[in-house]
Amino acid sequence: MAIPQTERPSAPPPDGDGHGPQASALAAALTGAEMIDLSVTLAEEMPAAWPGHMPFQRKVFNWYASRTDQIQPIHGFRGGYQTAWWTIDEHTGTHFDAATHFVPPPDSGLPGASPLGLETGDRVALDRLVGPAAVIDAGHLFGQGAPGESPEIPVAVVRAWEERHGALRPGEVVLLRTGWDAHYRPVTEGGAAFCADPVARGHGPGWPTPEIPLLAHLLERGVRTVGIDGASMGSSHNGGPLHQWGLGRGMLFVEQLSGLDRLPARGAFFVFLPVKVAGSSGGPGRAVAFVPRQ
Repeated sequence: MAIPQTERPSAPPPDGDGHGPQASALAAALTGAEMIDLSVTLAEEMPAAWPGHMPFQRKVFNWYASRTDQIQPIHGFRGGYQTAWWTIDEHTGTHFDAATHFVPPPDSGLPGASPLGLETGDRVALDRLVGPAAVIDAGHLFGQGAPGESPEIPVAVVRAWEERHGALRPGEVVLLRTGWDAHYRPVTEGGAAFCADPVARGHGPGWPTPEIPLLAHLLERGVRTVGIDGASMGSSHNGGPLHQWGLGRGMLFVEQLSGLDRLPARGAFFVFLPVKVAGSSGGPGRAVAFVPRQ
């Protein structure tokens, strides 16, 4: 399958009532549905950031009243309210990758440059980050492979899923469940300092990641958005090629999800709403799923 790197996915036609199919599906999903949070919590003691990148920090700027009985005093002279400032890398915690995360802009003269390199996070249409969820279990690959390397999820896993649940459909969001979110716990409870630390410290294999033929199969089915509960869509030992291949063909990736084991293989509706930052290469946000009650 050859898909030009400059090709951008076309928007699906509206329904007869003037609303897009995602809006209609969401309206149906909301009726009597349970909302499940698929986001990790950002905290300084949680492994939210990539090793070597800016770690997440939250520092109190003003509190209700001054407190001097601690190492760092808290000031309240600005008034009786609380607020804090953050430092955060764009690809921290539950976040998405826009094309420009790995695709250079067309006038850069760099390898792989294309018009997709102009699609910054604030320009990504939100309807591309929502849709009926197809949850594919790849947990059998967790802990497999050589230390420091990610086992690949073969396209055969998707084909087997389709044999059981039917072919994937255009506009669906494929969510790959690997079980890697089990590592997401506080350092004080034995968790890692970074989302990829168990690999970086040589403690075991990396998170399972899709092989490029798997992404090609999804594109053939009309799937443009893929999520994963691993630290990244790319592998722990060489994450660049998969990002360049997928993002360079108009796909979007949502990474570091959590709790995908709470979703059915089909029937849930996925929503990811990122923070809107001008010129961003993606960014953190809140991921949820609406699941019909039994």
